[in-house]
Amino acid sequence: MAVKSEQTRQKLADTALHMFREIGFEKTTMRAIAAEAGVSVGNAYYYFASKDDLVHELYVQVQEEHAATAALALEGSGSLGSRLGAVLHAGLDVMAPYHAFGADFVSTAIRPTSPVNPFSEASTPAREASLAIFRLAVDGARPAVPRKLRADLPELLWLGYMGITLFWVYDTSPGQQRTRRLVDGAAPLMARGLSLARLPGAAKVLDDILSLSRSIRS
Repeated sequence: MAVKSEQTRQKLADTALHMFREIGFEKTTMRAIAAEAGVSVGNAYYYFASKDDLVHELYVQVQEEHAATAALALEGSGSLGSRLGAVLHAGLDVMAPYHAFGADFVSTAIRPTSPVNPFSEASTPAREASLAIFRLAVDGARPAVPRKLRADLPELLWLGYMGITLFWVYDTSPGQQRTRRLVDGAAPLMARGLSLARLPGAAKVLDDILSLSRSIRS
C-alpha cells in the first residue's frame, strides 16, 4: 500500500509539472491535475492541499537532483572557483526544464507564508540539501578555504545562488546564456575575493561582513 501511495503522489507531481509546462501555472487547477492523473479530486487533495504544495514538492525534487548532479561534477579536487562554477552550472542544468514557469514559481515563493519560500520552515529540508552542496564545494577546495570562512561561506554562497536563480528566471536570452556568462565570471571573481582574507587589512573587513551575517541569522 505504501508503494502505491508513493506512486500516486509522484504521478500527481509529474502530472502537475507537465501541465505547468504545457498550459502554464495559472491555468493549471487541482481539479485538472487530478483528472489528468486519473485520480479523484479528493485523493489529489489528500496528497497535496494546494498548488503551492505541489510546487514545494517539485522544489524539493529539484534540490535532490541538483545535489546528485553537483556531486558528480565535484568529484576530485579543484580550486574553489572551479568547484563553485561546477555547482552553479549544475543548478542551471537541473532548473533548465522549469524555465517556462520560473516567474510563476517566484511569485509563489516570494510570499512569506508560502511553503515554497526558500527561507520558510517548510522549506528547511530543501534548503539544507542545497546548503550541503555548497559545503561540499567549499570543503573539497584546494587550496583549502581559510578556516574562519568555512562555517559561514556555504550559506553566503547559497544566498548568492538565490540571486543568480532570480536573474535566470528573467533571462530571456537563448538557453539563458547570459546567466551562464554571469556564473563563468562571478565564480572565479568570488574565489579571488575570498583569497584576500589572508591579507591583514582585508581580513578585518571580512570579519565585519561575517559578523553582520551571523547577527541577521540569529
